Amino acid sequence: MRTVFLGSPPFATPVFESLVRSGHRPLALVTLPDKPKGRNREVEPSELAKAAQAHGIAVLQPADPHAPEFLEALRALAPDVLVVASYGVILKPALLELAPHGALNVHGSLLPRWRGASPIQAAVLAGDAVTGVSIQRIVLALDEGDVLLAKERAIGPQDTSGELFDALALLGGEALVEALDLLEQGRAVFTPQDGSRATYARKIRKERGAIDWSKDASEIERAVRAYNPWPLARMLDPKGRELNVHAARVVEGAGEPGHVLEASARFVVACGRGALELVTVQVAGKRALPAAEYLRGARIEPGQQVGTPPIPPK
Repeated sequence: MRTVFLGSPPFATPVFESLVRSGHRPLALVTLPDKPKGRNREVEPSELAKAAQAHGIAVLQPADPHAPEFLEALRALAPDVLVVASYGVILKPALLELAPHGALNVHGSLLPRWRGASPIQAAVLAGDAVTGVSIQRIVLALDEGDVLLAKERAIGPQDTSGELFDALALLGGEALVEALDLLEQGRAVFTPQDGSRATYARKIRKERGAIDWSKDASEIERAVRAYNPWPLARMLDPKGRELNVHAARVVEGAGEPGHVLEASARFVVACGRGALELVTVQVAGKRALPAAEYLRGARIEPGQQVGTPPIPPK
């Protein structure tokens, strides 16, 4: 099929590569304008734009994809369908109706569960056993379009959002190619979502990484995995130093929430229910360390109190 791909890295990059290798090679990539990066604030193409250039595919970076001149340029390409993965722009009817088969979106959940901006983190936070990707028709309502195809992926007990993100991007590429095959063959069946089963994943903000020690240890452990690699779960050690927690596990133990139970071979903190062993921690601006290595220079004792970083006012 004649496709135009709209997306932004990093999620879109493996999806785009799968499309390039398929029989639905994109006519063009539509992505956001490049932004200054680094200390020198130099403008460089994104990894997605570089991939398209390496494959000889035109890269279009409109400031407004709904501008009349850009829509006219897209019409001239005569796409059969638009395919979207993490583009970052809400599409309006003028764009959605441009191609005969409309626009298909690669969404990182099993819709209608976890509509919205952060479905992968939401699935980990909720303790879901399974997640996946859905290929849905884009409509004006958020993630409410009919689903053409879905693929599942189990969530392992140690999976972080970052690991799931990478796995689902690859799975999304496979699912998109299968969906386009069905569409081309006239075998596509779009299934309406059951709105009564819908859940919503709100956008993740940095302050959500602050650890609340009054919560159950299992809930905090899921938050550590959900917020890795961003914004990372964060705490204050007994001396008021902010630590990022990269990995943790639930262990036996009890005490006042936030009290240090062990601080030698293991770094164990009491929670509202149960206890959490901090496995890998990081002082802001330094490298991540095994907790036992951090403790050798931190001078922390059992019975001391850890804390929660202050949440800035909105």
